[in-house]
Amino acid sequence: MAQTTDTSIIASNTNEGDPAALPVGAEPRYGTTEVKPTEAAASERTTASISLEVVKADPEVQALIRQANKNLGVLGFTEHGFRHVGLVASIARNVLRLLGYDERQQELAAISGYLHDIGNVVSRHGHANAGALLAYSILTRLGMGYDDIAVVIGAIGSHDGDVGRIGESVHPVSAALILADKSDVHRSRVRNSDRATFDQHDTVNYAATSSFLRVDAEAKTITLELEIDTSIAPVMQYFEIFLPRMLMCRHAAELLGCAFHITMNEVVVL
Repeated sequence: MAQTTDTSIIASNTNEGDPAALPVGAEPRYGTTEVKPTEAAASERTTASISLEVVKADPEVQALIRQANKNLGVLGFTEHGFRHVGLVASIARNVLRLLGYDERQQELAAISGYLHDIGNVVSRHGHANAGALLAYSILTRLGMGYDDIAVVIGAIGSHDGDVGRIGESVHPVSAALILADKSDVHRSRVRNSDRATFDQHDTVNYAATSSFLRVDAEAKTITLELEIDTSIAPVMQYFEIFLPRMLMCRHAAELLGCAFHITMNEVVVL
């Protein structure tokens, strides 16, 4: 189950009068109202109104994923195509399955994972919000129930950071998507064939020879297990590049009632 990359733009909160803005590392205020994150995606139904297979077979979905990946390739980003979204869909489903969530939420997590990057067909900036809006029209056309659509677009819209803040999990489906997306770190995602011109993200991804997201329901831990070729990139460089994503993963794991850890070359680093 495992392996992520994409580029988040993160900045500290410099507007103290804006209660909506969060500095890097600020904790989401889970549990301060009567609306509980674990109930936010719940339903009396235990199965989703459509399946992932229906979504995957849709020509519009296929075209958007294909073009979004091309657009990001032009901009120098790592792979965000069918390999990435298929893997994220699988990991997101497995996170909720291993933690005992019902089949509906597992399926919605998988669908969210498959659609989460379609907004890149519009622009890299604000791609999470754009993707949520695109997903709404697609899922409506495919006959998904509105309550299911609401969960999926919430997960897609909150899966990544922009405009100076990190993405925030809003329910278990959202948390599973963040964990799945941000754990896909692997050299197979690097599209630049000239190592002499690697940027920092290419270098860190190329250094990752293996990644696995391990869920231990009994211990209540979620651990990203990485194998890093330190001759290519030192461990510290990973944290310099991916710290915001790791904060998102920690918050997501906590929403699911788990602690988040990272091991590199079998050494616990977080």
